[in-house]
Amino acid sequence: MYEELLEDIAQKNGLREVNTNLKLAAGLGAILLCLLSSSYFPPLFIALILTGAILFLARIDAKIYAELFIVPLWFAIMSVAGIILISGGHGLFWRWDILPSFSLSITRDSINQGFFVFCRVLGGMSAMCFISLTTPMTDIFTIFRRCKVPETVIDLMMIIYRTIFILMDQVIQIYHAQVMRLGYSTWSESLHSFSSLCGAAFIASWNSGEDLIRAMDARCYEGKFAVLGETHPVERIPCFAVAIFLVISTAVVIASGNYTII
Repeated sequence: MYEELLEDIAQKNGLREVNTNLKLAAGLGAILLCLLSSSYFPPLFIALILTGAILFLARIDAKIYAELFIVPLWFAIMSVAGIILISGGHGLFWRWDILPSFSLSITRDSINQGFFVFCRVLGGMSAMCFISLTTPMTDIFTIFRRCKVPETVIDLMMIIYRTIFILMDQVIQIYHAQVMRLGYSTWSESLHSFSSLCGAAFIASWNSGEDLIRAMDARCYEGKFAVLGETHPVERIPCFAVAIFLVISTAVVIASGNYTII
């Protein structure tokens, strides 16, 4: 996953030639609809539709897509467990009085609330993955400039984005070198290797920052970076597909109301 960065995937996906505005409209519209929904079904519906678009239209590897969900999924599971045990409500199924003023319980309302939050996380993460896996950051920078975002903000984002790749490349190279020298064979060796990796990565990022400053001075930098994002025309079929998706999703949000799982 680290060797194949999201930017590389976004540059080669099946929806690369689709207009950036349409992809952002689909992703951001899906996030907004997930937030506006009051039932678990709309976010789940949005997650399924966007997952299908990512796997079959963008032709993203299912393993890569699943790896992106590992961290947020665990976070969602732990959050939902806390919601179910603490929120309380009507329809008691189980209760444990740990302290006179504190207890854990599982109720019908808490299960409904926890499952609703979990589906929201799935819907929101699917929308974010759709944007990140199908839209390169260079194209998004172009959209920011068209939206009259201050040039200083765009330049800072571009520098930070470039530095992330440099830092990750350094970390990957150092880590592979340490593994080849059995740097993680024992717990003490792992601790020493990890501390060395952090120090070396910090020095490498500092040096790359100085190299960037010298390169900017050599190119007569005057306070504005060139944005090299591509602009694709708005085609009828993608525009129609995005409109249908947003309309159907909005109808599902309205029709589902406050429907609960139990």
